[in-house]
This record gives sequence, C-alpha cells and structure tokens, in this order.
Amino acid sequence: MSFISYLINGISLGSIYAIIALGYTMVYGIAKMLNFAHGDVIMIGCYIVFVLMGSFHLNSTVSIIAAIIGCTLLGVVIEKIAYKPLRKASPLAVLITAIGVSYFLQNLALILFGADTKSFTSVVHIPSIKLAGGNLTISGVTIATVISCIVIMAALMIFIKKSKSGQAMLAVSEDKDAAQLMGVNVNKTISLTFAIGSGLAAIAGVLLCSAYPTLSPYTGAMPGIKAFTAAVFGGIGSIPGALIGGILLGVIEILGRAYISSQLSDAIVFAVLIIVLLVKPTGLLGKQVQEKV
Repeated sequence: MSFISYLINGISLGSIYAIIALGYTMVYGIAKMLNFAHGDVIMIGCYIVFVLMGSFHLNSTVSIIAAIIGCTLLGVVIEKIAYKPLRKASPLAVLITAIGVSYFLQNLALILFGADTKSFTSVVHIPSIKLAGGNLTISGVTIATVISCIVIMAALMIFIKKSKSGQAMLAVSEDKDAAQLMGVNVNKTISLTFAIGSGLAAIAGVLLCSAYPTLSPYTGAMPGIKAFTAAVFGGIGSIPGALIGGILLGVIEILGRAYISSQLSDAIVFAVLIIVLLVKPTGLLGKQVQEKV
C-alpha cells in the first residue's frame, strides 16, 4: 500500500509542476523566450496570500484571487519592462535578463519579508479521504491539486482551440511576422501569454505551500527549475507535454526519494531528463522544427 501512497503523492507534486510548467511552455511556444523569473512569481503569489491572510485576516478565497490578480499584473509588467525591448535580441541577452529579474524579485522579498522561513497556513479545507479500510489516506491538498491541474489543463486547451485570443496565440507561435500581417496584435498576444502563465503560477504556488507549508524568498527557485525540466521533458511548447512531463517528474522524484535516496532525488530527476533528451531531443511530445534558410 505504501507504493500506491507514494504514487499518489508523486501525482500530486507532479500536478503542481505541470501547472508551473505551463507558464514556461506557453511563453517559449509563443514568444520563444525562457522566463526564468517564473519561479519567483510563484513565491510572490504565496507572499500575497500569506500577508492578506495573516496581517489583514482576509479569507482564503479572497486572498487567492488577489494573488492571482497580483501575479497576473506582475507578469505583464515584467514582460513590458524586461522582455519587450529584447524581442530582437539574442537568446543569451534574454536569458541574462531573466536571471536578473529572478534575483531582483528574490532580493525584493528578502528586503520586505526577511530571510526567515515562515509557516504557511494551508488554504485547502477539503477533508481527507480514507481508502482500503483506512490503510490509504488521500489528503485534501492532494485532491485539490489534482482536480485543479485537470481543470486548468482542460480550460486552457479549450481557450487555445476555441477563442479568438487562443487562435492568435497559435498564429504568433507559428510566425510572428506573418501573424502581424494578418492583423494579429503580437504585443497584446505575448502580454496575454505572460499574464495567463503568471496567474497560473500563483495557483501553483498556493497549492505548493499548502502541501509543504513553509515560505521563504527562495520558495519558488527549485520548483521553478524542476517545472522547467518538466516542460522540456514533455516537449517545451506543448501544453499536453507540460502535463505529462510534470506528472512523470513528480512521480520519479517521490519514488526516488522513497526507494533510492532522499538526498539524491533531485539528481535522479535531472539524470532521467538527460536520458530522455539523449533518446528524444525534442522531449516526449515535442515536434522537430525545420530551420528556415
């Protein structure tokens, strides 16, 4: 029964990685940028909930909505100030800027909240479920996380396929210049992509801190890196790939921690990624792109 318990925990953690990975995969798929500040947006969202619930005594629903709005606006501001001027710049310049934004957000949190690790109060109030005669317990956070992941993925796929803005995203991801000639507002579309990814980061951050109830300025750093790994694992630029990559990564991490070594669990995750990329460089669901000459 312990294996099933570990598997469920892995799916729960992987669902969080999948939600975070959506931000990476959407931004890269549409803007061809790697937003390494994405993990720190998670941390900002958690601090918004922490302050609103702890200092202003607002309920969890209002605090989560405020965090989503705050992170959405933060994502748009980051795109406008840091990334928009670099649309024609080299990938290295964008990468360095993203790292700079990441350190800026971390140090801003250090100044405002200090380096001490805070205790985060879970915002999930769903009761646990006992199965197999009480031998297997599925926590409310796990239930909320998996359901949230499924709902978000389904809603995002419908949005991309059915809405005008979603079609604009697909057009921009194929060819920015051609999309602009066809009347698509490229700047607005890229800003919307950052907004959606950052809003989802707030949800993922709240679920992460509810499952692992601690908060510090570095809370989003490692989950952000692992979510990027999940996006690459599944095929960066692919929304279903983000889901599959996140779930697999979470399961591998938890099983590695349980059966091999808790100290080596991160190394196992990245080793599996290297093996997958050696066999299939585009990731599990990634498409091989022909270089235009």
